[in-house]
Amino acid sequence: MHDPKWARTALVRARWLFARRIASRQPEIPEDGQRGIQAVLEDNATTLTSIPGVVGTALGECSDEPCIKVFVARRTAELLEQVPSTLEGYPVAVEETGEILARDSE
Repeated sequence: MHDPKWARTALVRARWLFARRIASRQPEIPEDGQRGIQAVLEDNATTLTSIPGVVGTALGECSDEPCIKVFVARRTAELLEQVPSTLEGYPVAVEETGEILARDSE
């Protein structure tokens, strides 16, 4: 039997490692006083993943600038209305990934 929670955990961990690489290029508190993107994501990840249809979040790059990625099973107009376009000044990008399922261990 598939364990989607295990697959989601593995995917989130992989994205977290990628996000740390992206975040390491960002100062935690820039000179303009804006909080670092990693702190913003950490503070909002639980809220974002509680939106039905959201399967994960990560730090990423949008047009060569840091952004917050929100991964969804299926991109719908209703879901897009629930996901903010920015968080504390950082852009939020919604990407459709489909359902995330664990592979059989066979």
